[in-house]
Amino acid sequence: MPRVRELEVFRLVLPFGRRSESLLVKLTDHGGMTGWGEATAPQAKTWSKLEESLAALLIGVDWEHPDQVPSGDSAVDMACWDLWTRMRGVPLAEAIGGTRTSLIATVRLAPDPSVESLVARVNQQVCAGYGHVTLDVRPGWDVEPVRAVRQAYPALTLAVDGGNAYTDLEQLVALDSYGLEVIERPFPVADTCSHASLQDQVAASVAVEAGSTAELDDYLTLRAARVLLLRPSSFPSLSEARRAHDRAAAAGWDIQCTGGQGAGLARAATVAVASLPGCTLPCDVTQPPRQNQIVTPIVGANAGVIAVPLTQSGLGHDIDETRLRRMSRESFHA
Repeated sequence: MPRVRELEVFRLVLPFGRRSESLLVKLTDHGGMTGWGEATAPQAKTWSKLEESLAALLIGVDWEHPDQVPSGDSAVDMACWDLWTRMRGVPLAEAIGGTRTSLIATVRLAPDPSVESLVARVNQQVCAGYGHVTLDVRPGWDVEPVRAVRQAYPALTLAVDGGNAYTDLEQLVALDSYGLEVIERPFPVADTCSHASLQDQVAASVAVEAGSTAELDDYLTLRAARVLLLRPSSFPSLSEARRAHDRAAAAGWDIQCTGGQGAGLARAATVAVASLPGCTLPCDVTQPPRQNQIVTPIVGANAGVIAVPLTQSGLGHDIDETRLRRMSRESFHA
């Protein structure tokens, strides 16, 4: 039975790329075992909430399962799962019901200065072993780049991500003629009717991202998509993410796990969730920059394949605490 004797929380500003923030939680039990968790792009209120309430919630309190710790925070929940599974000597993927030992990866490519340079970048990824590519598209940057990539690679499995940026169907329906597998996040999250209309008009599967089972239920009721884009860090707990997986799978939907941001821990949890049996589409944890990660081994793909760590307990990765403390902007200890 875990009993936390001390905790530390760190706020990081990641040094590369868009310099996004991560919040990391370290729990240490009375036997010296540690568990780690991460929230990507945390809000300021999250930091103050943890600083005020986390010690009273966790220190000296007995619990038998992570679901018994009502934190409502994904980093705390992940740290509890990591600690709990390390104490039992089992990998996190196995503990939540994962069945896969490796995952096919997609690589995500942002809009480029020119169509020619985008095609060149796709070529680099295909030569590196990727058989699945996701292109970020936006109004004004969609049909022409997708057409060029498809002409260059007729057999490549291709998806697009609209970033919730579209307001009408015309350009998205036009994209469907290029043999897309998935059209991700075409419209604002609340616009379930537009998602449903698009799914009725295209052969590609529409993918929606939900941050709760209630949000997912709205899409399921309207049959507004055929793919759940599952980002574990968007859910307050891994158990809630698992419930969303179960509902989508029961409805016959495909599931793609995504979560390429952060310092490595959130990516590791994404890989664990992606090993669940309903996660049938390529996993997306390849978003650069890899230099932000403080875990060993680095979470990512090799020749388009992601290994699920099944020989180590917990998240399956070691933490470079020296680098973590050097990168930390602020922290507290209790």
